[in-house]
Amino acid sequence: MSGAGTYMDAVAEVAGIAGDIAMEYYGSNPTTRIKSDGSPVSVADTSAEQAAREWIELHFPEDGIVGEELPTVREGAARRWIIDPIDGTYTFLQSVPLWGTLIAVAEGDGVIAGAAYFPALDETIVAARGEGCWWNGSRAAVSTVAELAEARLVTTDARFLRDDARRERWTRLQNGARTMRTWGDCYGYLLVATGRADIMIDDVISDWDGAAFMPIITEAGGEFTDWRGRPTAFGGDAIATNGKLGAIVREILAPAGVLAAVGAAR
Repeated sequence: MSGAGTYMDAVAEVAGIAGDIAMEYYGSNPTTRIKSDGSPVSVADTSAEQAAREWIELHFPEDGIVGEELPTVREGAARRWIIDPIDGTYTFLQSVPLWGTLIAVAEGDGVIAGAAYFPALDETIVAARGEGCWWNGSRAAVSTVAELAEARLVTTDARFLRDDARRERWTRLQNGARTMRTWGDCYGYLLVATGRADIMIDDVISDWDGAAFMPIITEAGGEFTDWRGRPTAFGGDAIATNGKLGAIVREILAPAGVLAAVGAAR
């Protein structure tokens, strides 16, 4: 097995461990506080992340660790694990099952492997560079939809409150698609990777929100970029599409010249 394959197995195992810890609190109104950015964090988040960190420290003690809820460890390490113990905490706290545990391993700006585990739905998706994308043990693939008018569009929050220009471009995209649904969060990316949706858009993401999905989307045959068209999980926003709609979507959402920027980045 290649090094990437080793990490693929590892991220899937860690996601399973942390997700199962979080699941113990699901539907039970866990103790919750509001962070400085206004978002909620519960004892389920911190307990799940701690379990993930303990496994990583035991098996990969030289790697760095970056998580949403706990301090960074070994910041200068060649490789770093990126943990989101519960992506979609609002969703989790409302007992909606579309939340997930996200684990990735990155080296510089590249992501080696990523896993997303959805305990309440019993779904796991995992991928690594050159190793393919696997959904509950079967090969995953994006859809073949090539026309925006036939596309299924997903997002986390369709209001796009930060930026009037982005909201206007989003409205153009939304109006051109066949359908649009919310409750996206991490589950929207799973839907794209498994061919059940065609486009997933996020106006704002953190590194731990996007890292796991970079290899998941690309190894399933899709495209994962930021709004500037760069193939990165660390751009602060995200456009995930199947392999045929990427250029169409970026042309609508991103500033002029985005297609040239994507070509140069690749």
